[in-house]
Amino acid sequence: MIRVAVSGHRGLPPRTAELVDAAVRAALAGHAPRLVGLSCLADGADQLFARAVLDLGGALEVVVPAERYRDGLPGGAHDEYDALLKQAAVVHRLPFADSTPRAHMAASLAMLDRADELLAVWDGRPARGYGGTADVVAEAGRRGLPVRVVWPPGARRD
Repeated sequence: MIRVAVSGHRGLPPRTAELVDAAVRAALAGHAPRLVGLSCLADGADQLFARAVLDLGGALEVVVPAERYRDGLPGGAHDEYDALLKQAAVVHRLPFADSTPRAHMAASLAMLDRADELLAVWDGRPARGYGGTADVVAEAGRRGLPVRVVWPPGARRD
């Protein structure tokens, strides 16, 4: 089994979400079905990754950053978050009450602790705030964890 963590951009425009979904599936296909995907299930890259892991026959392991994490996600992401959480083989809940950058980074570190590889859905730019994808990629690099960057041609962030 290979254990792949995800970190990636949120709030992807619809066309970018389609491109990212196809690229994530292609990146994971070689590991299926002996795949465990680690995700926090945020909107955007995290949910696309988690759905792809399950569709490819892998197991989903979720790290929930905070008790009120779901409340901080956009309303349109709640149904998929709930559905994916129900399908998780394992759920790790961190001891934070509020969904803060500190809690998000702690969740990313917890995923890296359990991963063999990081899949980063990343445009290569600096993080917009503490705990963003660039920070997670840098930490994976410090740890010597392999990082695979996915950002397909034509993808863009809002």
